Amino acid sequence: MAKEPITAVVVGAGHRALAYAAYAKAAPEELRIVGCADPIELRRKQVQELYGLPDDRLYETAEELAAVGRFADTVINGTMDHQHIETSVPLLEAGYHLLLEKPFATSESEMWQLVETARRCDRKVMICHVLRYAPFYAAIRQKVLEGEIGQVMNVQTIEHVSYHHMATCFVRGKWSRKDDCHSSMLMAKCCHDLDLIMWMKSGVAPKAVSSFGGQIYFCPERAPEGAGTRCLVDCPIEGACDYSARKMYIDHPHRWAAYVWFELEHLTEPTIEDKIASLKGGNPHGRCVWGCDNDVVDHQTVCIEFEDGCTASHNLVGGTARPSRAIHLIGTHGEIQGVMEDSTFVIRHIATRSGHEYTENELDLSISGDMHGAFGGHGGGDGRLAADFVNFVRGSAPSISCTTIEDSVHGHLVGFLADKAREERRVVEIE
Repeated sequence: MAKEPITAVVVGAGHRALAYAAYAKAAPEELRIVGCADPIELRRKQVQELYGLPDDRLYETAEELAAVGRFADTVINGTMDHQHIETSVPLLEAGYHLLLEKPFATSESEMWQLVETARRCDRKVMICHVLRYAPFYAAIRQKVLEGEIGQVMNVQTIEHVSYHHMATCFVRGKWSRKDDCHSSMLMAKCCHDLDLIMWMKSGVAPKAVSSFGGQIYFCPERAPEGAGTRCLVDCPIEGACDYSARKMYIDHPHRWAAYVWFELEHLTEPTIEDKIASLKGGNPHGRCVWGCDNDVVDHQTVCIEFEDGCTASHNLVGGTARPSRAIHLIGTHGEIQGVMEDSTFVIRHIATRSGHEYTENELDLSISGDMHGAFGGHGGGDGRLAADFVNFVRGSAPSISCTTIEDSVHGHLVGFLADKAREERRVVEIE
């Protein structure tokens, strides 16, 4: 007998929530969108049109949705970081299971509040650590589970945030100030990477953390001589600037459209003239990157010690030419190293008995057809995550990548305490 599709309400109809909801278009027999809650009428109408929703299934807030009583199995919560607790708690108490964007909280106290609510209400909560579903990382985790490199003794991860991503989201954009978004850059951008470290050491708790970093490039004292305040208004060197708003958002109008043109959402097809006027006016993305009010770090290093003696490090660097994520695992019987955007990783083993220093076996996921969209869709993970969520809610066996809220605690805890360690310049013990 065919199973009925899992039903879901979209809460916070932004870029990420709609990416997961799109699984309902790809597999309507698995997932069906039956409602939407968003304070912006235009976005509610867009979701209504996409999924054929009746007027009485559109709501302005999560509280309004919770008050009408549960009419779906789940909620896909894609609200901003600092809204996760205030929107998720009433929905869990109303009886909904939850797919929740990361980071699922912006402080340790919020984190425990949501964990306790999920336990008390006996609801399933899955966190969108979507890189666990990228074939690159899933294949590496499978090799670790198979014992390919023995006990993991050291984990090294790196995230290079491209200059255009850094400028758009963390200098000019809505994650540029902690008092606005309530998340540090480490938690907003590298929550994925900290989770990957915890995943590779699954079952072993972190013991202590330290961290260093700061803001050394995207600040007023680094501004080139002659720089203006707005790229298209008063900057005589705009034409030669790598961070020109014209080059980033007019010459590449679709790359960051979901973030840059929010004030033009009411226009079906905004023209170039509309966009230029926006950048000249109040659009924050028209500002000089050295003259913004950003206060989050542009580089940070995190060091972690685990209960079994394993150590780990994560390096975040913003403003790089090429965006990339890299990982290097060193175990008692070998090592694994690779870059996600290359769709390959190598496995090395000691080979002195055969007369060589080591053997090296490269796995190319692009040849096998397992790697999809390394530069979009989180390395092929978005759709896989949504599919696994459906299985999780149904009670079917989830994949090795499934991240329950309990699985996500250690990564979040390390992130919160790493920021504390950086600010206080000390090692923080994890209770």
